[in-house]
Parts: sequence; C-alpha cells; structure tokens
Amino acid sequence: MVTKLKHSIRQANSSDQKQLANLIHFGTLVHRHLDWRPPLEWIGHDPFLVLEEDNRLVAALACPPDPPSVVWIRLFVAYDEKNLAVSWSQLWSQALEMISPDPDLQVAAIPLQNWFQRLLNASQFQTTTDVVMLIWDNGKIPPEQSSPEISIRPMTIDDLSQIEVIDKIAFGSLWHNSQTSLEYAFKQAAIATIADIDGVIVGYQISTSMQMGGHLARLATHPQYQRQGIGYAILRDLLVQFKQRGAMRITVNTQEENLASIALYENAGFTRTGETYPVYQYQP
Repeated sequence: MVTKLKHSIRQANSSDQKQLANLIHFGTLVHRHLDWRPPLEWIGHDPFLVLEEDNRLVAALACPPDPPSVVWIRLFVAYDEKNLAVSWSQLWSQALEMISPDPDLQVAAIPLQNWFQRLLNASQFQTTTDVVMLIWDNGKIPPEQSSPEISIRPMTIDDLSQIEVIDKIAFGSLWHNSQTSLEYAFKQAAIATIADIDGVIVGYQISTSMQMGGHLARLATHPQYQRQGIGYAILRDLLVQFKQRGAMRITVNTQEENLASIALYENAGFTRTGETYPVYQYQP
C-alpha cells in the first residue's frame, strides 16, 4: 500500500520561524536576495508562502513588494532537489496570482546559483542586465578634486526621509529602496555619510564592514547636483575613513550599463574583479 503525501500551500506565520530557520540554515537549495532585511523578518508580508508535506515544511517562497511597485524574489528554499522544480512551480504560481493584479509591478531576481537560474528560465524570467563587482585594494587615496562647497557629515536617522527622495530619483525604478529598507541599511552600516550644501542633502553613501575591509552598498547624488564632483568627494571621504580603520579592500557593485558609476569608481582607483551576477526580470 502506497501512502499518499498531503501537500498544501499557505501563508507563513510566526509559528513557522523555527522550521524556516532550519530550512535556510541547513539546506543546500537556498536563494536569498542580497537584502538588508533577514528573510524571516518578511513573515507577515504577502506573499510569503510555505509548502507543507504532511505538516512538515519542505519549501518556501517570499516575494513581498517593497517599495510597492517592485517585487524581488527575496527567498526561495527547498528541502531536496528531487521535488525542486515542482515545489518552485507550485509556490511561484500561487505567488504570481497574489501579485499579478498590479500591471505596473516589476518582478525581478538576482540568482547566484545555476539551479535557481534554471528555474527562472523555465518560468518566463529573462536576463535584463548584469551586476558587476569592483574592488579598491591598492591602498592609494585618490587625489582631491574640485567640487562645490559641500559638507560631509555622519548620517542620522532623521536624514532618511530626504535620502529616500534622492534614492527614488537617482536610481531606476527597479533599484529604489523604500524608507523602511533604508532604515535597515542605516542600522547595519559601518559608515554612513551625507553631503549637504547650505543644509540641503545632495548625496549620501551607506557602507558595511566585512573581513579585512568594507563594502560600499549605496551611493547616490541628487540628479540636479550630478557631474559636479560630489559623488567623488563622498567616495574619497569614505576611502579615507576605511583606510584609517585599517581596511585593506573595499568592494562595490553596480549595473553593467551604469557607465557613469563605473567611471566614478574606476577614477577613484577601483578595478573590476571579473565577477558578474545576472539580473532576471519576469517577462510574461
């Protein structure tokens, strides 16, 4: 007699945290978005779906919109490879039903593993760009350049509302950060600074620490003040601060087509590492 397993899909809740944590920690089939917010903190935000097999969690998918117009695949985890494609298909089809009523939504993922790329390729996702990695590891502080009379100071939490406005108009819509995400970033930052002119914030950066160095996670200049050396001044100040802390290398990533950002980093002494990561977008 063959026992038929019972499968069900439902929204994750707080009681699932332990099982989900075990799936994420011990599983080999785990996609995690490069996110400021830990995966389990998305519980309670729709859609965050779990697949149960006889009351045991075997897979999960989280892709809640944030900001409202953008959906990133923030977590997909499966217990085993045997049922990987089926688990993804079941969870993704239900998640898609929950988010598809909004025709303006952008849905994207940055898969770091080949197995997840294959799932996306089979689900009407297409590569739209690549993220490239650059590194500063020569220890040389770039020379000062002329720029407006700006003041660079530590960021405070009260700056975030103005920073969110700059973030929204400085980046393409897919790459916007909500104020909530920026708050997570600020709280995890090793160095976060803003540049202002006469009390008006015109640019900012947020960086984190890592072994032997740091990572520049976000740098933006208000479009009205671009091409005036403000981004370079913020970047140079950051390198000075990290070097004073003994950092041996600083990394940053940006989109392949963002030639202005790449030129800025290379002008400050960054070089490409050769690492690239594809950005997939859902193209129904």
